[in-house]
Amino acid sequence: MPSGSFSDPLSTHNRSRDRRSFVNGEMIRGITNGDDAVLVGENFIGANDGVGAWAQKPKGHAALWSRLVLHFWALEAERDQSVTAAATPPTEPNPIAYLQKAYEQTIEATSAPNEWKGTTTACGALLHHGQGPAGSNPILYVTNLGDSQVLVLRPETEETVYKTTEQWHWFDCPRQLGTNSPDTPNANAVMDKVEAKEGDVVLAMSDGVVDNLWEHEIFENVRDSMQRWASGRVDEARASDTAEGKGGMLYVARELVKAARKIAEDPYAESPYMERAVEEGLAMEGG
Repeated sequence: MPSGSFSDPLSTHNRSRDRRSFVNGEMIRGITNGDDAVLVGENFIGANDGVGAWAQKPKGHAALWSRLVLHFWALEAERDQSVTAAATPPTEPNPIAYLQKAYEQTIEATSAPNEWKGTTTACGALLHHGQGPAGSNPILYVTNLGDSQVLVLRPETEETVYKTTEQWHWFDCPRQLGTNSPDTPNANAVMDKVEAKEGDVVLAMSDGVVDNLWEHEIFENVRDSMQRWASGRVDEARASDTAEGKGGMLYVARELVKAARKIAEDPYAESPYMERAVEEGLAMEGG
């Protein structure tokens, strides 16, 4: 059964283990926040943005759709990793194919008799170590469908190395996977390969961040948070996060979300979303 509220996590950490959600015998990966789902794995991160309008529809559950697509996507990436790593000659991963299979599995899991309707955007980054002239080199396989976003930041050189391109049908209607949508991963997802370096920061974000913060604000927020963490000026957070084994990146993520939320709750703030709305001829202020 899905969570009773769209703001409830599908993995209920405060309840007994047997109350957690499973599908096909696997505990559902990732966490849910509202209608969105996020997942951080050893070599894969993703952020899916469930379309909230489904909350007003019978059997609508965008949170379940966003979470299941991300769950199945991560599983497919994990299963294929051992194959590509052991292949001779080495083969490349295929994140779009993984997403296509995840989409099909989600359709099956949300069909009768357990019918739930919804749609979601999808973005993710898979780290793969390819073989080049100088030996093994890390490559990010970044996949996007819709208006969520992956950013690759390089604090060492103060630059944004890569940013996904948003996909829209029209303003405020991104490409999305799910009920009644014509979009599919095979037809519409875009995958780019990005050479990564040690120290790069990879962000997977829904439009809750990118609609409220411009790219330079995201970079500055991440850079400044990393510097504060490294300098020891966040002792309370350092103690709690290190105890949980999560380190500075959790602090960085929290600071970024706080900055986005501040703009989202300010009715007079200037924001990327407001700018796009004005370009479409709509009168709008705030985040």
